[in-house]
Amino acid sequence: MAAGTLFTYPKNFRSYKALIAAKYSGADVKVDQSFKFGETNKSAGFLEKFPLGKVPAFSSKNGLNLFESNAIAHYVGNKQLQGKSADAEAEVRQWVDFGDNEILPAACTWVFPCLGITQFNKMETERAKDQVTKALTVLDKHLLTRTYLVGESITQADISVACDLILLYEQVMDPEFRKPFQNVNRWFTTLINQPEFQAVTGPINLATKMGQFDAKKYADLHGGQGDKKKEKAPKAQTPKKEESKKPKAKEPEDDDDDMPKQKEAKDPFLAFPKGTFDMDEWKRTYSNEDTEKVAIPYFWKNFDKENYSVWYCEYTEDLSDMVTFQVCNLVSGMFQRLEKLRKNAFGSVAIFGDSKNNSIGGVWFWRGHELAFKLSPDWQIDYESYKWTKLNPDDPKDKKTINEYWLWEGDFGGKKFNQGKIYK
Repeated sequence: MAAGTLFTYPKNFRSYKALIAAKYSGADVKVDQSFKFGETNKSAGFLEKFPLGKVPAFSSKNGLNLFESNAIAHYVGNKQLQGKSADAEAEVRQWVDFGDNEILPAACTWVFPCLGITQFNKMETERAKDQVTKALTVLDKHLLTRTYLVGESITQADISVACDLILLYEQVMDPEFRKPFQNVNRWFTTLINQPEFQAVTGPINLATKMGQFDAKKYADLHGGQGDKKKEKAPKAQTPKKEESKKPKAKEPEDDDDDMPKQKEAKDPFLAFPKGTFDMDEWKRTYSNEDTEKVAIPYFWKNFDKENYSVWYCEYTEDLSDMVTFQVCNLVSGMFQRLEKLRKNAFGSVAIFGDSKNNSIGGVWFWRGHELAFKLSPDWQIDYESYKWTKLNPDDPKDKKTINEYWLWEGDFGGKKFNQGKIYK
């Protein structure tokens, strides 16, 4: 049976993986109560054993030193946790890696600004939310017919993935965000109420509202530095925002298909004056600055109404047989198919209502005064499913509509905002 000392700071969810495993296996794991993060792990003696200075770190009684949480958890676990067969071992490893690669990076990106650990970046946060949604969707489907991730009892797969989710459940995943993932919620609450989990983590309270960036907390933790941008996260009660992600690279066959259209002479926007509006600067401002206090004033100060136009759209086809995530996929698919419009356009599309009772609306603007989708056959797949109305930026009513869609707050003509996506 494994035995040794674990070095960590209090409430380190990474350490939970090993400590919970030890509770199940009966391993004798003691936490070094004298450990001080930032001091102990920088000492010569500690670095001699653990050169990276990372925690958790573990020293076994037989002299083995380990410094990765999953390796420590594996060492102090038992065959039941590790997988009783070669197949089960591989599945456990799969889900442990899934947690580390698909959940944890996005969780830290989303949660750490709420704790004041890192600065808030709206674009990165929205991408993280999107990644968490994708990961939870995979988990939810897998757990539809299963109690645990691998086999019929708790394994290290359950322990590690649940620990990776703790920050999300505690800090940012409010009831509305959790709602689509009932199988994951059932599995997670089952685990955290097990005696072995409770002995290590104590009570875990699920978030009642979505956490937000606290500039003062960030400044306090960082000595008043780094808050020069005065960025703020969406208000806690604001529903989640999602944005489409620009593909990192096109598939080779796409390159072959698109090569003739890459010539300057084929650019549909060449016929229109370039104007004075800096689209790239607008997108950076919207992504990184406070939407209400900085981005919207920037838009109205710099918008070139002579050379750009603003349009309102409403989805006109029947959505009554679709749940909300399917409606979101409609919007995401449209964004992906409009990749080459991105340089000259910006859009904010909102999903309203609830599953089987959703609607879609949005505000777009682009270079020129024509309906942009008609300029290229490549852009015409989705646009006819919407009714398009040109807005007047000088009309107070239209200006209010534009502000609501940029901010994702307002009455929206009486419609209940659910979530939104940004095309940029």
